[in-house]
Amino acid sequence: MPARPTAALRAALLCATGMALAGCAETQFAAQSAKSISGSTNEWGKVGAYKVGNPYQINGRWYYPKEDWDYQEEGVASWYGAEFQGKDTANGERFDQNALTAAHKTLPMPSLVRVTNLQNGRALVLRVNDRGPFSNDRVIDVSRRASQLLGFTDQGTAKVRVEVLAEESQALKQEAMGVQTGTPVATSGAPSVVPAPRQKVATAESLDAPSGTRASTSAPSSSSLPPPSAAVPQTRTAPAPQQAGATNKTVSAPVVASPALASSVAAASGRGTYVQAGAFSSKVTAEALRGKLASVHKGAISPVKVNGREMYRVRLGPLNTSAEADRILAAVKAQGVKDARVVID
Repeated sequence: MPARPTAALRAALLCATGMALAGCAETQFAAQSAKSISGSTNEWGKVGAYKVGNPYQINGRWYYPKEDWDYQEEGVASWYGAEFQGKDTANGERFDQNALTAAHKTLPMPSLVRVTNLQNGRALVLRVNDRGPFSNDRVIDVSRRASQLLGFTDQGTAKVRVEVLAEESQALKQEAMGVQTGTPVATSGAPSVVPAPRQKVATAESLDAPSGTRASTSAPSSSSLPPPSAAVPQTRTAPAPQQAGATNKTVSAPVVASPALASSVAAASGRGTYVQAGAFSSKVTAEALRGKLASVHKGAISPVKVNGREMYRVRLGPLNTSAEADRILAAVKAQGVKDARVVID
């Protein structure tokens, strides 16, 4: 097993990878009790293997795992906890609700992602070691502890941005495959939660992609795909929001978030939550769908250029909460629009 990096090296890595947005002083404080990701064992001692995996199908929808070091997406996050405690993850580890981990539908395992709560500005680096979520078009499932640090345990869901950390993830890949890289890769046992970068990241669209893929995924049709692996990822649903006053395990970690930044992120120009029912090359078709869904919620048609072609998006919203978005999404799908999804724009 590779030697554990020193606390100083771990702090330097965190500063170098953008964690220093909150200041290296806070990052170094958090890193004093950091645990190395190298070898990646949990309390059961199981070591996860590096895995991308074959295309697979859940509830009639295809997913295409791949190494995507440029991945970034905005959407809704949920969390999972006690009901999966100790169960095997998709790469052979054991799930620990108190670890800083996450489940993603297509990213390699393990890989590192920065998850930013767009409603309060908090950001956290998490380690992807499982597949999911497969409910209501969520973009990521985080552990219970991660949801506490990101500030949405009680709500159950949050609007987030997910960005893969390319260099760190590739170093982690080498370590997971048993190759000594000489580059320390660390995560915080007592993590630092920092403000997100200020730049706006475009919301991922999937206007022309096959159902079940992101727009950036160039994948063959399901008819030409190899059969999915026998081990199909376990499906999960987001836990119900906890009642106010519910007892949560105390997380002893410095939480560094700028209120001013949080406000500016939440009030970012033009950002809102919508249910996108579809996108069409024919405005007449888009108008017909909007009319069909008028009884569900007020909709709007907006033109957008995709690969040089003008498309017409049908969106319902803006919607005020994740719960409202879930309700509208279910109602739209009940009208036969099976590819509808929640977007943040």
